[in-house]
This record gives sequence, C-alpha cells and structure tokens, in this order.
Amino acid sequence: MEEKSQNPVKLDVAEPEAPAPPASAATPGAAPEPGFEDRVVRTLKTIYDPEIPVDIYELGLIYDIDVQRLDTGERAVHVKMTLTSPACPVAGSLPGEVEQKVAGIEGVDRAEVEIVWDPAWNPSMMSEVAKLELGFF
Repeated sequence: MEEKSQNPVKLDVAEPEAPAPPASAATPGAAPEPGFEDRVVRTLKTIYDPEIPVDIYELGLIYDIDVQRLDTGERAVHVKMTLTSPACPVAGSLPGEVEQKVAGIEGVDRAEVEIVWDPAWNPSMMSEVAKLELGFF
C-alpha cells in the first residue's frame, strides 16, 4: 500500500536562466547575433595565404568570430585570428585584408581584427579539408 503525503508542499521554483555570453568590452550593450556568423565564415573562406592553397578559415587561423548588434543599431564583427608564425610574410597585409572583406559584408557597420598568438597555430588546427588538400594524410 502506498502512503500519500498529508500536506503536499508545492514549490514554485523558476528554472535558472542560462548565463548571458559576455559582451565585448569594446561593444557595451551589444546583443549577440549568431546567425550572421555564417555570412562572415563564407567571406573568410575567400581569403587565402598566398603561400598555401587553402583558405584561412580551413587553415585554422580564425579563432573566434563575434557578431554583435550594438545599442546604436550598428552590427559589429570582431574576428580573433592568428598567423602561421609571427614571421609570416603576410603579417602586415593579411589582417587588413580580413578586416576589409568583413567590413564589406552587407549589413556590417564595423569590423575589427585582433591578432592573437595564444594558442600558437600548429598544423593540427587545420580542418580535414585543409589536411586533405595539403596531403597531410
């Protein structure tokens, strides 16, 4: 025989909300726009290191893409990327090309590229597509 509770207590507990992603310090009050990221990726896949026949996205040079809608209504894109080495011959031009092409995407009002060295790039960061193209298999 099953006992029933004499005084059932009903708790009204709200589900905890998922923490909001941190807003970029450069874009206070920004709201993330994850769907727009695909457009940025397609653009990045048109940019090549002239010495390597694989685009910079498949090479694993892109570490982060942050698309935000600012309080002003503007759309800002922040790209964190690296280079194959600090002595890369296109170190002076490739980040500018990335920034220019991202800024040229319809709907982008601001584009910023940040070069980072941590973690250092290595061939394991390449996609399977890039490894196949370069004969790593």
